[in-house]
Amino acid sequence: HNRVIQWSTLARSWWIYDANNQCAFRSAYRLMIYLQGKHKPVYGNGADIGDHVVVINTQHIALRSNFWRTFKHHHHTRYAGGYSRTSAWRVHEMDPTRILERAVHNRLAGIEFRRELMARLHLFPEAEVPENILSNVTGQIQQVQAIPKKLQDYTQEEIDKFPRLFELPADYDTESYKRENRLEPDKHTSMKYRLK
Repeated sequence: HNRVIQWSTLARSWWIYDANNQCAFRSAYRLMIYLQGKHKPVYGNGADIGDHVVVINTQHIALRSNFWRTFKHHHHTRYAGGYSRTSAWRVHEMDPTRILERAVHNRLAGIEFRRELMARLHLFPEAEVPENILSNVTGQIQQVQAIPKKLQDYTQEEIDKFPRLFELPADYDTESYKRENRLEPDKHTSMKYRLK
C-alpha cells in the first residue's frame, strides 16, 4: 500500500487550465507551482518532480489596465543592432500562446532546469486539444479570477427586472452622437470632416 502512495506522489500528473478571461501574469504564478511540483508534499528545492500542464484558450487571455498597449516584449539576437521591442497586442496577434509562455518563462527565472519545466507546458490557443494529450489529463487547475457575465448572456427578462437609475425623457435624441447628426462642427477635427 505504501508503495502505491509513493508512486502516486512521485508520478507526473497532467493538469488542465482554462485561460479564458484570465490575467496572464497571475496565471503564470499559479502554473509555475504545478510545473515545479510545489503542490506535492515531497517537494524539494533541487527536485524535478513537477507535473505536465495543458493550457487552453490562450487566445482569450486578459491583461489588466492598458497593458495590451503599454507592456513590451523585449528580444535580442545577440548581434549588434539586434534589439527589438514589441507591444503585447502585436505579439498576441502574431502568436496567441506567446504572452502566456513568456510570462511563465519569466516566473521560472533562476531555476537551473527551467528548460525541462517549460517542455511540460502545453499551450493551445483554443479549446481544441489532441486526444492523446487530453486522455492523460487527471485534474483541473482553478482559475485565478472569476469570469464576468457579459450583457448578451442576460435574458431580456433579467435586463427588464434590473432597477433603473433614471428614465430618459420621451423626446431625448439617442442618435445625436453620430457625426452626420451633429448640429455644430467639432473644432478639433480637420477641415474636410467639418460640417458645412
